[in-house]
Amino acid sequence: MATSKETGKTTSSPGNVQKSGQPAKRGFAAMDQNQQREIASKGGQAAHQKGTAHEFDSEEARRAGQKGGEAVSRNRAHMADIGRKGGESRQSAQRAAAAAAAKGNRQGEKEG
Repeated sequence: MATSKETGKTTSSPGNVQKSGQPAKRGFAAMDQNQQREIASKGGQAAHQKGTAHEFDSEEARRAGQKGGEAVSRNRAHMADIGRKGGESRQSAQRAAAAAAAKGNRQGEKEG
């Protein structure tokens, strides 16, 4: 921390902070996405060659999904929100279909 002679206030040195107030990205995070993917892929290939890579079988994946579902369903408010959003989505889809059907009927009518 540096002290400004004019104000007497303590300020932090800019260091690796960007204008947005976020720390500057360094190392792996600073690389573009393709470089990151390439490096990660090499790591995965090496693990498979070494025999230490883990592969889910369908039973293990099922158990993991079930565990996650149980954890989420414990939160009753969250489950209520999910149900509400689903109902609203279905209702708006039905309204849109009804409006499209009504519009189709009007276009097909003969003018008299």
